[in-house]
Amino acid sequence: MWKRTLRTAAVGLLATALPGAALAASLQQGTAVRAATPSAAIERFARQIAADVAHDDVGAITAGVFVGSEIVWAQGFGWADRDRRIAADVNTIYRIGSISKSFTALLMTQLAARDALDIDKLLSDYLPEAKQLAGGADTLAAVTLRRLASHTGGLIREPELPGAAAGPIAMWQDKILASIPMTSFLAAPGERYSYSNIGFGMLGLAISRAAGRPFMDLVTAYIIEPLEMKQTVFVMTPELYPSLAVGYSVARDGTISPDRPAFEHWGRGYKVPNGGVYSTVGDLARFAGAITGTSAAEVLPPDWRREMMRVQTPESPTAGYGLGFSVRTRESGVRTVGHGGSVAGYNANLVFDPMSKVGVVLLRNYNRGNTNLGRSAAELLEELVQEGMGRRE
Repeated sequence: MWKRTLRTAAVGLLATALPGAALAASLQQGTAVRAATPSAAIERFARQIAADVAHDDVGAITAGVFVGSEIVWAQGFGWADRDRRIAADVNTIYRIGSISKSFTALLMTQLAARDALDIDKLLSDYLPEAKQLAGGADTLAAVTLRRLASHTGGLIREPELPGAAAGPIAMWQDKILASIPMTSFLAAPGERYSYSNIGFGMLGLAISRAAGRPFMDLVTAYIIEPLEMKQTVFVMTPELYPSLAVGYSVARDGTISPDRPAFEHWGRGYKVPNGGVYSTVGDLARFAGAITGTSAAEVLPPDWRREMMRVQTPESPTAGYGLGFSVRTRESGVRTVGHGGSVAGYNANLVFDPMSKVGVVLLRNYNRGNTNLGRSAAELLEELVQEGMGRRE
């Protein structure tokens, strides 16, 4: 494991607040930006992230705080590329892993709002190949799109198909179809929460079939382009590639390697609707704004936005999974909606409070480190809401 002195990508928080236009310019330039309202919580948080990244001595974390769909503070800490000594900044692109599921669920509800599909219809109505799932007719007859989007479909987490999660991006649909006969049930559909990557993979293919268009094209047309998420893609382009953080796998013995993360840019088999997106803190703020109804483009009606953030799992009315999002009411009364993500060499977390419209994004280009992204993001969000940031409804 290399031992080198690590510096943060920015000297510190900017001395003055930045209004909208200057803030946007700073994001495009990749410089650190400061919250419009000084926040003791953000300053403490920034110091802790800087210390954690220095302690880990691997790569980088880019952190952002947003209100509505606008970033109010963002900063990069550490190295986007440790070999070439390229510092991370606010425009550094990372893989976001399972936050991609939130994109898939948003696309599903958008199509439902347009009557292009019915989320309570059977998966097999849109994807007849689903009849090959390893279960009885009664079980198959209870697998709906809603249940796949809420992880209550009862399916196992991964298909029992060797190499299902390997292969070129262009072949992801073939891997889904090959995985279906190798996918069985852990529980009866609707019985309990059971996280399933293959379930979301099949959901993405079913959505594509319902709309009659390729899945990635649909996400681009319905989400990425309307929200002006200019650094969000499924496949890296030559223009964006210089902004991509190198991913680093960290073994339990401390060995650091970029090999597997680099190889997986070529493809992760069936894992496109459930883990294929690349993005930035600024773009994810815009994405969250679409769910809270604060983005410039209204991509989803209010009733469907509320439905996405409603707990759909049976275990608890206050903590569970909605449609593509984890939902929890904390002891303080702050309600958090969000998702985490993890792929080889990258971790991510997005969380926001739908009442105040405040949110936090953390993106990291190594898989093992001192910062627990989910806990840290939720705790900062709670502090910011308690400080009075944002607006309550």
